[in-house]
Amino acid sequence: MRYWWVNQKQTYRHEVPGGYLWSPKRKVGGQRNPYYDFMREVAPGDVIFSFANAHIRAIGIASSHAYEAPKPLEFGSAGAYWNNIGWRVDVQFVELRLPLRPSDSMAILAPLLPPKYAPLTSEGRGLQNLYLTCLPEQLAAMLIDLMGAEARDIVLHRIASQPGPSANAVGLVEWEEHQIQGVRSDESLRETVKEAIVLARRGQGLFKQRVLDFEKTCRLTGVDRIEHLRASHCKPWRDASNEERLDGENGLLLTPNADHLFDRGFLTFRDNGDVLVSPVAHGESLRRMGLDPRNPGNVGGFRDRQAQYLQYHREYVFLQSRYLETTR
Repeated sequence: MRYWWVNQKQTYRHEVPGGYLWSPKRKVGGQRNPYYDFMREVAPGDVIFSFANAHIRAIGIASSHAYEAPKPLEFGSAGAYWNNIGWRVDVQFVELRLPLRPSDSMAILAPLLPPKYAPLTSEGRGLQNLYLTCLPEQLAAMLIDLMGAEARDIVLHRIASQPGPSANAVGLVEWEEHQIQGVRSDESLRETVKEAIVLARRGQGLFKQRVLDFEKTCRLTGVDRIEHLRASHCKPWRDASNEERLDGENGLLLTPNADHLFDRGFLTFRDNGDVLVSPVAHGESLRRMGLDPRNPGNVGGFRDRQAQYLQYHREYVFLQSRYLETTR
């Protein structure tokens, strides 16, 4: 379990009642932002302190991993909903009866602030460019102590009683359904092409036939029975153009379990075939699927164009932040 701090001055009224966090993937100019990138490493059961208007006003328990989703409509910017894609995490928030003003307790809190990516200045002022950051356990424990019994009850008892992780990433499902409807209503496409593009989302049809030109077995398990394999997109169907959705070099053959892990960013591959496992992937589940998270192995190298698509997967899908040391 990790502890997180989220600045929600502008979004508190949407995110806390709505039960989620949402951030862009990168800055407007395309540069990486650690405070967006940290979204990749939130996991079910993590504790999130919501800071707005100089107070910690709510505490949340994450109920999903991060997943790709459009910018929520309620954030404004009409017309940007389906095309502005970021990270979303589902969260069960509880608003505090007695919000905490951290600046009143900086004599205690300042020595506990981390040297990098601190949520506040040493004087207790919020940082303008900060969205989400990870808290040291000692700092989180002190915040809970300062908030008292209400916070301890939320953290201790709600974690014990919370439901399991979300069965479906609702925002992701809605977005993909919107895209499928867009394909079906596109009058510039022939019906056979529409059907091929829609079937490609499930790793079947023409896309699978084209992947079979390059791939013969599941990269992870070695299964070679075609009926047990899906063609999985390296650059996800939801992010790709219609041409990329049908490009056989944008695909790998994977069993359904492996396809799920790859599609949701729990694992990825280096160009040389080394398997990379996300720090938020559930280790015991991976072991039951036959994958040792501590020694995931190598699946063999990839073609040049496959490697280009895999780079996209590592940069935009894989659930690991380059700014956090692995502590799980």
